[in-house]
Amino acid sequence: MADTSKAEFVHDVFSTIAKQYDVMNSVLSFNQHKFWRKFAMKKMRIKPGERCLDVATGTGDWAISMANAVGPSGEVVGIDFCQEMLDIAIPKTQQSGLSNVTKMMLGNAMALPFSSDEFNYATIGFALRNVPDLDQVLREMYRVVKPGGLVVSLELSKPTNRLFRSVYYTYFNHVLPLLGRIVVGNDQPYRWLPESLKPFPDRFALAKRFAEAGLERVEHYALMGGICALHIGYKPERSA
Repeated sequence: MADTSKAEFVHDVFSTIAKQYDVMNSVLSFNQHKFWRKFAMKKMRIKPGERCLDVATGTGDWAISMANAVGPSGEVVGIDFCQEMLDIAIPKTQQSGLSNVTKMMLGNAMALPFSSDEFNYATIGFALRNVPDLDQVLREMYRVVKPGGLVVSLELSKPTNRLFRSVYYTYFNHVLPLLGRIVVGNDQPYRWLPESLKPFPDRFALAKRFAEAGLERVEHYALMGGICALHIGYKPERSA
């Protein structure tokens, strides 16, 4: 699939499922996505007053978690290319009482509309496998974080245990589309999910891509038997 057609297709998928995204995210992850995000936040060690960027923020859950961590003296910006997802995210931030901390905006992960060295953290959750060029997105995230800052990805991955992988792929390929048809009334978006994972690098290969983007001390963690993986890379400090 060409980059342009993939971007258009993914946009159509997420605009279609935006209202049911949170429900289906819980179904897809067996409701573990909340615990995965908490694990990521623990590893990030965000401090009050820091600035965070959530790339492909979707319905804003990770942005809200970071807004709680940075407090009123900090700032979180969520960016997404799908207005329908932002239409869910914006009321969420308002209801959380964190709208003074969190800014939601329309934008492209491939060309982030920010100056270099702006943020302490740049995160992307369950979206890196959907972008037209993951290396370009990692380079952009690298660019906008400050020296010493973190680039963080939380993403579906490939279980390493052969038996568990077989069971999970059966669920992923056959049960999930059926649930999508029941909940959303359309199974096509949930047939796309397993297709999007096939060409996506496993967690070891993705760690190498982080390093190739210029990030150092890359950490990666398999979660729930490898269904999900957390990657953290540090932008090098400038030499004196």
